[in-house]
Amino acid sequence: MNDKKVFENLLKIIEQYHFSQRSGKYLEYRNPTELRGLLELERPEKNGDWQEIFDWVEKYLTYSVKTNHPMFVNRMWVGANLPSIVGEIVAAVTNTSACTYESAPVSTLMEKYMIGRMLELVGFKNGEGQMTTGSSNANMIAMMTARNMAANTIKQAGMFGQRKLFAFVGADAHYSMDRAANILGIGADQLIKVPLDPLGAMIPAELERAVDRVLAGGGQPFFVVATAGTTVRGGYDSIEALLALREKYGFWLHVDGAWGGAAVFSEKLRNRYLRGLEEADSFTCDFHKMLGSSLMCNILLINKRTDALATVLCAGDGSYLFRNENIDGMEDLGTASLQCGRRVDSLKWFLDWKFFGREGLARRVEKNLDLCKYAEELVKASDHLELVVPRTSFNVCFRFKVPAEDNNSFNLALRTGLYRDGTSLVGLAYIDGELAMRLLVTNPAAERADIDTFFGNLIAKGQELLQELDVSLVADC
Repeated sequence: MNDKKVFENLLKIIEQYHFSQRSGKYLEYRNPTELRGLLELERPEKNGDWQEIFDWVEKYLTYSVKTNHPMFVNRMWVGANLPSIVGEIVAAVTNTSACTYESAPVSTLMEKYMIGRMLELVGFKNGEGQMTTGSSNANMIAMMTARNMAANTIKQAGMFGQRKLFAFVGADAHYSMDRAANILGIGADQLIKVPLDPLGAMIPAELERAVDRVLAGGGQPFFVVATAGTTVRGGYDSIEALLALREKYGFWLHVDGAWGGAAVFSEKLRNRYLRGLEEADSFTCDFHKMLGSSLMCNILLINKRTDALATVLCAGDGSYLFRNENIDGMEDLGTASLQCGRRVDSLKWFLDWKFFGREGLARRVEKNLDLCKYAEELVKASDHLELVVPRTSFNVCFRFKVPAEDNNSFNLALRTGLYRDGTSLVGLAYIDGELAMRLLVTNPAAERADIDTFFGNLIAKGQELLQELDVSLVADC
């Protein structure tokens, strides 16, 4: 089979899959043993047999989760925007690394352009940025930058003999902060989890008390994270309140907008959720979540500094790659990156930006919020459902109502049943020991009818499980 025929066959399979994603079940569930048998992973290799390759592709698509299905409400991302899929295909075919201008001239200019647009959008002045592998990575780079700015001998001398450094996050902050503290040598004991208010936001007065305790013990507060949309509840920390404390204590204020940072595209929602963002020291946002670019697609922005990333991240002899020849003004983005090889993520984000524009992306985020409000109304109006915590933004945390002692186990069984039936996939999380289902609406094609269908299926399954439970209780008696 020649290359032309390979592409023809592949595109035909992909096209058929793409247009079938919203129909049928979201998943043809098989347990691991069954699926292993169906996949025939141990089947002998057949050198050069393209039909075998297409057989694997068909099986992969048949038994994978349809992330663009309206009942896939489990993750902060769904099936990708078509422009970014085009970008992903082109990036795979060209197969280069965006570390140097000479190996990736077009993507280098696209990335610089998109960094500039995002700096303008966020309101950062004389800033810089880079596309990273995701907000977990971006959060760590922000913490690393703050660490090295707070103690400028660390890069050469390490953490030895340093005054203890302390970072502060809300109690519901993403676990990437814990990992960053571990990787960067800060230590879990020096990552202080600050109590939250009833809406899941960090309490500024509690942060100030925690900072004062650290100072009284001889430590150095160097990094505070304002989470813009926590993973479970969707809570937003008050950036303005934390900016006031930054002025008093001098720490670096980072805004983790991996999830809720997309509100920056809408002036209305920015004023509601992200007031003061333009004065923060750094900000990260995942374009592959609410905005729909294909995985992974993220940006980290730094405010009022133009050389912090290169100063912090460059190390070792990279002259074989980065020769700093400055030919025709070329710039190598890899010098200010944590990794050597860099995916060409700028292409898909550039194409999405040009296709949808800020206005289109803003309407998407606003629509997501409206659908979450509608979902909240359905939960409140239902005799079978209840909110576990109040909705504050884009997350609806609810459960099926049963006697208190059975709440967690019943809702776990309900969610598992919906998953294995291929009916829907909804997230789970514990909030103060209570199991909640977490509905996330990120599919741009979603409408109120899809929300109705989701809850209709869930309630029907819940009633079915209740009947089975009653039958088993009678049998036990």
